[in-house]
Amino acid sequence: MKRSDYISWDEYFMGVSVLSGMRSKDPNTQVGACIVSSDNKILSMGYNGFPKNCSDDEFPWDREGDTLNTKYPFVTHSELNAILNYRGGSLEGAKIYVSLFPCNECAKAIIQAGIKTVVYDSDKYADTPSTKASKMMLDAAGVEYYKYERTGRKIEIEL
Repeated sequence: MKRSDYISWDEYFMGVSVLSGMRSKDPNTQVGACIVSSDNKILSMGYNGFPKNCSDDEFPWDREGDTLNTKYPFVTHSELNAILNYRGGSLEGAKIYVSLFPCNECAKAIIQAGIKTVVYDSDKYADTPSTKASKMMLDAAGVEYYKYERTGRKIEIEL
């Protein structure tokens, strides 16, 4: 008989998203994204960090202070990185798993890329204007989004 305790597609892809986020060097927030085709093939992944060739030792990681001395104008979010990392054709109809609900800027990229479903884990910024704007745009564009339902399953990987 086959195993019955295997992980679901949602567990698998959210796990890949969380694992991708662990590549982030951001000292405060590590976010990962995984884009999946309609037939459950991983198309691309991304995490939040600086653009390539922009040294994470030379650019700031601070959250407060003068804008140019903070990470905000420099960091590329995981969703945008996953979209930009894709080397195939179209992302039309794909699904994106992300560990944190997309901001308004990432929502724009998701919509423009043709991604039709967003599965998110945390929505800790739900009451911010950025997230409210994101949901307004996703709703208007017909992009479905739903919260990942945690199963409580622990997965341990020894590397």
